[in-house]
Amino acid sequence: MVGARMLRLAMVAAGTVGGVSGAAYGLLNGQSWYARRAIGEPVGVPFRSDGVHLPDGTGPVASPPEGDDVAPLRLAVLGDSSAAGLGVEAPDELPGVRIARGLAEELERPVELTTYAIVGSTSRDLAAQVDAALVAPPQLVLVIIGANDVTARLSVAECAALLGAAVARLREAGVGVVAGTCPDLGAIRPIPQPLRSVASSWSLALGRAQRHAVEAAGGGAVPLADLLSPEFLTRPQELFSPDRFHPSAAGYEAAAGLLLPALCSAIGEWQGPPVPQPPVRSSAAEARRPTSRVVARLNRRFGRRRAT
Repeated sequence: MVGARMLRLAMVAAGTVGGVSGAAYGLLNGQSWYARRAIGEPVGVPFRSDGVHLPDGTGPVASPPEGDDVAPLRLAVLGDSSAAGLGVEAPDELPGVRIARGLAEELERPVELTTYAIVGSTSRDLAAQVDAALVAPPQLVLVIIGANDVTARLSVAECAALLGAAVARLREAGVGVVAGTCPDLGAIRPIPQPLRSVASSWSLALGRAQRHAVEAAGGGAVPLADLLSPEFLTRPQELFSPDRFHPSAAGYEAAAGLLLPALCSAIGEWQGPPVPQPPVRSSAAEARRPTSRVVARLNRRFGRRRAT
């Protein structure tokens, strides 16, 4: 799955190089093959740990303890393999479980988790997941989507519009919605340069477009590329799973820590400090601007001179 999509991304990237497209195709095609070999295909399916999670950190259980008259908050998770939690080694490490238990602790009430996310999904699959979720509407939805849109080289505008439409449907049904936008695929080290730069630029552009679409539809957006890319770039061994493509338990934990305040805020239940406003422009994208790179080189060059 990953390999075929990397090859398609390489083909599209090569087609954008202009007069040297033939040579570029050969280079990027070779890099795509290398990335396929380095990453491999996903093994197995994600764990499932749907059910009621309790404020004391236990669960899932079929229903709240007898005598507990507080109805569980209904939480649904939609999206792709990152939403489903592919890459963890135990059910307790799933991002949905971490979020559900964090909500239960914060709200001091049980949280009923239902996962509709499917490995390999793109934004074109979100409508069906929303259909399934709205059969018995939850009170809160987390959506994580985008990485497969990039590797499948789908249109940024189309994918952002599809996510916005999904959020709008949920909001019209009275559901609070938070979307974790597309991560920065430039943090995936097995993808060599320049293919990694292509994937990074595409994913950052998609993340920006997703954020605008989600907020326009009345949802909350957490720009994962902006907030997590530096961590994943500097701590890849810790934050990526053994396939070096999906997050590890620690990676999902880092994402959950950013998503939890936004989810509480979406239902008016955040009791902590004000939820920080994410940056307008990704720090990862900012670092790739030509002027930023020139300034960084000059600082390194003249910094060394002053040190001597």
